[in-house]
Amino acid sequence: MKLCKILIFAFAACVAFVSCEETNNTYDPYENWQERNAAWWECIVRDSVHAAIDKAKAQWGEHWQEHCQWRMIRTLYKIQNESGTILDSICVKDLGNDLTGEELQASIKKGSPTHSDSVRVSFRGFLMPTLNYTGHGSDMDMVQEVFSTSYYGEYNPSTATPILMGIDGLVDGFKTALQYMKEGDHWMIYIPYKLGYNATAQGTIPAYSTLQFEVHLVKWYESGSHIPSVWD
Repeated sequence: MKLCKILIFAFAACVAFVSCEETNNTYDPYENWQERNAAWWECIVRDSVHAAIDKAKAQWGEHWQEHCQWRMIRTLYKIQNESGTILDSICVKDLGNDLTGEELQASIKKGSPTHSDSVRVSFRGFLMPTLNYTGHGSDMDMVQEVFSTSYYGEYNPSTATPILMGIDGLVDGFKTALQYMKEGDHWMIYIPYKLGYNATAQGTIPAYSTLQFEVHLVKWYESGSHIPSVWD
């Protein structure tokens, strides 16, 4: 992953130099956005996920999933015009579960939601890391732009009000992830553009964006069940 970060930084630096030169000292952080996102996604899959899974398999054998934070999950939805590449899966880093004791056991017993269910989640969505100005002269730094968040500052479950969402109304990658999560799960989710907004820009999200979400699944409700209108 270290090599991946170095390559991305070098690529972004090259893009920044060319962009500034060609546009008379104006910098476009989204220059060659599709190619850069494709490179970043390949790095996540190759360097982070496959390496971690291979290491866990070598050490733990058939019980590797109990000891590896990373996993790849195949989409539950058909991708149009896809040619069998790794763009048909999401990458997930399992950061643990926020629950303990009886609450955790109840969450495990309850299982995961389906596409027709609703969830309450606390989340933060990021674009890929990219060079951007720091505000000090010509200095630039590698940053990740937050395009959407349900809370500010460090996550605090006692003050962060989770957002109510219907799973079926979300992008395919997010829908897939939620259907593997349990209440209390805290995941970092990486979604290739094919399972996100594809070739269409969405608000402040450019087309061809790899999406990264830090997600806490706080509660889920079966379709047709009562959902409190106010979170307590």
